[in-house]
Amino acid sequence: MPIIKSAKKKMRQDVKKTARNKITKTNMKESMKSVIQALQKDVNEAEKLLKKAYSAIDKALKKNLIKKNNAAHKKSKLAKALANAQKKLKGAVKKVHKHAKAAEKKAEKKD
Repeated sequence: MPIIKSAKKKMRQDVKKTARNKITKTNMKESMKSVIQALQKDVNEAEKLLKKAYSAIDKALKKNLIKKNNAAHKKSKLAKALANAQKKLKGAVKKVHKHAKAAEKKAEKKD
């Protein structure tokens, strides 16, 4: 424990700042997780959550909780995951469409 008055004050300030920083960092991590989870369910919902995640990452960057390149890496990771999910969705739609056309042709041949 500090003895000097200024050191005691600094310790009190550090406790407050640590609590504030922890909240910001937790919000950032939770928003990133929510985007990843939303990608598995609904791509449109994930797009909306992506904006919130970007905002949370930028806030953590602004408060110097993470470095600039780390923030860029996190944003890139989320954007890439979203792009892959959209690509899979388009592929699934094409597959369904392709199978539907094949079924129509079979039905025409039988008639």
